[in-house]
Amino acid sequence: MASKADVIVGLQWGDEGKGRIVDLYADRYDVIARFAGGDNAGHSIVVGDRELALRIVPSGVMHPNVDLFVGGGTVISLSTLLGELDALAAIGVDIDRVKISDRAQVVFPYHVTRDQARERKRGGNAIGTTGRGIGPAYEDRVARTGIRFDDLLQEQPLAEKLWAKEEAADQVISETLDAARRLRGHIVDGVAYIHDRLGRGKRVLCEGAQGTLLDVGYGTYPFVTSSHTIAGGACTGLGIGPNAIGNVIGVLKAYCTRVGAGPFPSELLDERGERMRRQGGEFGTVTGRPRRCGWLDAVAARYAVALNGLTSAVITKLDVLSGFETLGIITGYRLGGEPASFSDVSDPRLDVEIEELPGWSEPIDGVREIAALPANARRYVERIGELLGVPIECVSVGRERSQLAR
Repeated sequence: MASKADVIVGLQWGDEGKGRIVDLYADRYDVIARFAGGDNAGHSIVVGDRELALRIVPSGVMHPNVDLFVGGGTVISLSTLLGELDALAAIGVDIDRVKISDRAQVVFPYHVTRDQARERKRGGNAIGTTGRGIGPAYEDRVARTGIRFDDLLQEQPLAEKLWAKEEAADQVISETLDAARRLRGHIVDGVAYIHDRLGRGKRVLCEGAQGTLLDVGYGTYPFVTSSHTIAGGACTGLGIGPNAIGNVIGVLKAYCTRVGAGPFPSELLDERGERMRRQGGEFGTVTGRPRRCGWLDAVAARYAVALNGLTSAVITKLDVLSGFETLGIITGYRLGGEPASFSDVSDPRLDVEIEELPGWSEPIDGVREIAALPANARRYVERIGELLGVPIECVSVGRERSQLAR
């Protein structure tokens, strides 16, 4: 009997800790399937004393009985992928479990050059991309001029396609052919792969990249990524229908962060924002850039709940807020004194309504039940659940995978 695929998505501007939650849930599944994005997305996992920063390979790598699949909705740098596979093999991970869809697109060095040149040209209007060629690779895909992983399976036609590209230098061609030989055993018919697993009743967890508010169609455009980050992206990114989707679990921080430019109504530009950044280690996994920090934005979160058809949520990094005397939650937007919606988020005249809640001073890193949290911390979690309108499955109270309150 066919099974349904569950989806984990971020509800904010990325960096919510999705990788850690995927890793937490991975032992319930047979396959972890990445459906969008490229190596501009970094997922950090802490297991005991070991920390892994993954950019392409799905976050279930530390579970030996789980297969790892990268879907056709992704764009992949060959050098990053090979470096990641080598690093995983070096620590004893069975990388034969990693399979790449034949429909995934290749990110080439000329995409990176194009990406970085555009950002420099934009000057003060720069979007804040990671400069890793993701946008240009997706552009080539839509323009039908990109090179896919199925092209890597045919050496001579691949070389001819690369020779035809003015941007592809001889070194790029040579390195691509070498990478293609190494990766052949990992490339599969992506649609057949995922449907075979679902058809045999295998449990599949779909892993997104970035966050809902960075979705190319429904995020804070144009300050967004180049792919669909919402739950619907799992369908187009893996080649499955909407009726194949089961539960949709959203991940959000107990506060908000954002990397790069774009609207951020809850941003704190004072000592409190600096304190969040410092206590939360809010620096990009891929770029190392400091993240902008602010209060939890419930208006944006409710918008994300609706877009994704959320069935439940997980709150991460609650421990970062320990020690704040009061905490704020953005509960409403206003324009000219009238109620506004998330569609107005880019309007410079936007005002926010802030609900203040009392903080807590007690350390919570050892708490393992939501009911055992300090009263004010528990009330904060409950209030988030009320504002989102979905059950809260668990709350992270530290970086290590076991530091969770349920």
